[in-house]
Amino acid sequence: MHTELNHVMPWRIEDIDLTRIDRQKAVANEDLLLLLCAASFIESGTDLYTSNLSTFFDGDPEVSAWLNQEWEPEEMQHGRALKTYVAYVWPEFDWDTAFRNFMEEYSLTCSVEDFEKTRALEMVARCVVETGTATLYRAIGECSDEPVLKQITDNIRTDEVRHYKHFFKFFKKYNKIEGNGRLAVLGALMRRVIEIKNEDSEIALRHVFAIRYPERVHDSAYNRERAARINALVRRNLSADMCVKMLLKPLDLPAKIQPGVHYPLAKITQHVFFR
Repeated sequence: MHTELNHVMPWRIEDIDLTRIDRQKAVANEDLLLLLCAASFIESGTDLYTSNLSTFFDGDPEVSAWLNQEWEPEEMQHGRALKTYVAYVWPEFDWDTAFRNFMEEYSLTCSVEDFEKTRALEMVARCVVETGTATLYRAIGECSDEPVLKQITDNIRTDEVRHYKHFFKFFKKYNKIEGNGRLAVLGALMRRVIEIKNEDSEIALRHVFAIRYPERVHDSAYNRERAARINALVRRNLSADMCVKMLLKPLDLPAKIQPGVHYPLAKITQHVFFR
């Protein structure tokens, strides 16, 4: 893990008064807490992704410095904040064991070989990830009535939108060199959207379930049903409009075309993300 001591964090979990948590409201929504656990695992694995991205963008001091000095510390704090919240509400949940088991499997899916073929297209893929996380945390905030969780997820969402803007800036920087057309960019967008659904969240939720419901660890039907309920919870509060706007940006579509594709893409997004 690489950090920069001089980087001023936009917010700090240590500055949030966790005693304000309304535990009764928090524990009433078990599915949401399961989702928070899963999200905390993925965020806490950011140091692995930073290492891979730094390797992929080796030789670009601007990108490497931002990844190591700003992006990684902020993403790792997201994981720490969610872990801290879960520990306060579910003190009996063995987060460390669940996370260790998760990383054993998740790390196998994170390699430089799985990145896009070019630097510009990998930045497109990163834009998709930040779109998904920004949309997710907005949805969590919408479906929760617990004030401290709303504060934490709003902070994280703001970070993710800012990160998206950085990745988009780097995409434009590299695409001036590579000259990828809209079809190539669309391909990178869609590949990453599919990967988000098929790997990250499914792996994370499975390891959360294994610790929370050990008696159901081999009950794949139950796990699928529970995961579907969690995804439905998010989908009901999903801002498809926000998601589509962020996904469309790298395509640089003419203004007159955008309204025509926005509505159908919004409907598709609702089924692709957290379906």
